[in-house]
Amino acid sequence: MLEDRLLLWKFKHGGKDAFRAIYDKYAEDLLTLAGNLLNDKVGAEDVVQDVFIRFVESIETFRLTGSLKGYLATCVANRSRDQMRRNKRRKAAGVNKAEQATSEAAGAVHLAIRSEQLQKLSRSLTELPYEQREVIVLRLHGDLRFRQIAKLQKTSIKTVQSRYRYGLDKLRSTLNGEVKK
Repeated sequence: MLEDRLLLWKFKHGGKDAFRAIYDKYAEDLLTLAGNLLNDKVGAEDVVQDVFIRFVESIETFRLTGSLKGYLATCVANRSRDQMRRNKRRKAAGVNKAEQATSEAAGAVHLAIRSEQLQKLSRSLTELPYEQREVIVLRLHGDLRFRQIAKLQKTSIKTVQSRYRYGLDKLRSTLNGEVKK
């Protein structure tokens, strides 16, 4: 966290290498997070790129109150949620279904995951309701605490903990017998 504060200070004072260090440090994790939330490689890349662009644009007024990774993960979750809404609207408006199927088949999660066990886990994760999937991904990949997730989802901590528990239970029951250690 101290390193992040130093990098932010350097970046605010014109250090382009500081932004590169921030990007290199968090881009891969944020891409994984967006990929798990959207199950769309191109959409995940767009979300992460947009988050970093907005971060750069707001650096002069930006004040870090917690962890930088948590802040960026929250931004990615919000952008992913916006992307999901846009996709639903497009789908309702009659987007070409073949084009959408191609996008889903080439999703970031399926391209990034090489082992068969992780592919099964990935498929099971995408079958969860979005709220449960978001809590699990933010907790495990975004390293956010339940309190932060509750604030992001505008719900109680108990609800977030329940979504996490129910989501994990569904994953366990789906994968029971399929994934061997």
